[in-house]
Amino acid sequence: MAEFDLIDLIRRRCDIARADVRLGIGDDAAVLAPPSGHELVACVDTLVAGVHFPHGTAAADIGWKALAVNLSDLAAMGATPAWALLALTLPQADAEFVDAFASGFAELAAAHHVALVGGDTTSGPLAVAVTALGFVASGRALRRDGARVDDAVYVTGTLGDAAAALRLLGSAREAEPAFAELRARLDRPQPRVAAGTVLHGRASACIDVSDGLVADLGHVARQSGVAIEIDAACLPASPALLASFDAHERIALQLGGGDDYELAFTVPTAQAHALAEDLARSGCAATRIGRVVEGSGVHAIDADGVPIELSRRGWEHFA
Repeated sequence: MAEFDLIDLIRRRCDIARADVRLGIGDDAAVLAPPSGHELVACVDTLVAGVHFPHGTAAADIGWKALAVNLSDLAAMGATPAWALLALTLPQADAEFVDAFASGFAELAAAHHVALVGGDTTSGPLAVAVTALGFVASGRALRRDGARVDDAVYVTGTLGDAAAALRLLGSAREAEPAFAELRARLDRPQPRVAAGTVLHGRASACIDVSDGLVADLGHVARQSGVAIEIDAACLPASPALLASFDAHERIALQLGGGDDYELAFTVPTAQAHALAEDLARSGCAATRIGRVVEGSGVHAIDADGVPIELSRRGWEHFA
């Protein structure tokens, strides 16, 4: 299949109309019209086979995840997604793979009304790079540098499922009933776009949990000039995770596993309860997991207040 046939296949699959796309796929670049009074928010993530998704992952799941991880970044900024660019590198021109990939991508794009407005295809080892663009009211983007001492620390959803799936992958425990639920969280993370909209203008700092809770909150702590204390006994866990690992292993996966794509955020304590209620009404519950304190770094304690020593604080490329 020729390159332009593949592009046409992707375009047909991902044909979502938006009035703010003045010129989309088919020219040298897209022409887009952000709404008045808003700022453009842009992010890019690259997914490489064997690094960001296991070899043999279904093509539709790769397509979904490639967009999801970017929408998660926009959600962490409180931004409304609008457009995406896709760069797809393939070992060969495989129409069946591309059709399934585009189907997964388009399914999530349709759910968030995201228009694919351009990109590129090339030959090489399987990798996907997506640039996502959205907008936020001028001066109102969520940032990492606003956490203040005595703020409460929250996280949406549950933590540790994706890391648990990776831990069990290839073992006899794949046959356990809980594994399918854990694997679904790895392959098809749910970007918390609605939660980001609720947090917009209310959370003092926010970040999406991609590399691991401790590692990602470390960015918030460093850029805000504070320390963050996590109460490990409060970390939210799914029934599948609870059924699969004991408390010690589970907490390690939740603190340092990564690939959750939940939102971790800080909020002034006086506003925390009302914000948590609004998040629950939006369909995405959040759990209080700690507090912002004086100092530096991120520290986790157990139910007795004893510091937890972590063998892994999160994912780091080239480490």
